[in-house]
Amino acid sequence: MTDIDGLSARTMSEIRRIERTRTYLEPGQTVAAVRLWKEHVRLPKRQLWLDWEWGDELHWDCYGNPFHARDLLEDMVNALPARSAVELRRLVERLDALAGRQDVPRRVPPAVPPWSVR
Repeated sequence: MTDIDGLSARTMSEIRRIERTRTYLEPGQTVAAVRLWKEHVRLPKRQLWLDWEWGDELHWDCYGNPFHARDLLEDMVNALPARSAVELRRLVERLDALAGRQDVPRRVPPAVPPWSVR
């Protein structure tokens, strides 16, 4: 199994432990999510905007949805112990900075639910 560049052996060990113990995860899924998100944020800005607006479901069905990968990374940060979470969060924030604000999925619900707007 490969490691994620920039993360300590301790953090990788914690990630592997969580992947083994959570029924919704598979071994290596976090490494794959980092790779997919890293590839996505390094696309030209125009392509990032098109992906955000329209998606690329045909490509994503074959190779994985980068927004789902980003969500998995957020879930993993929340599941890790504090020290390991800080390491992974730092890596994810660096990748998010490459994408820019418009491409990072919002995990906070809107202040006013859409169904109550008239």
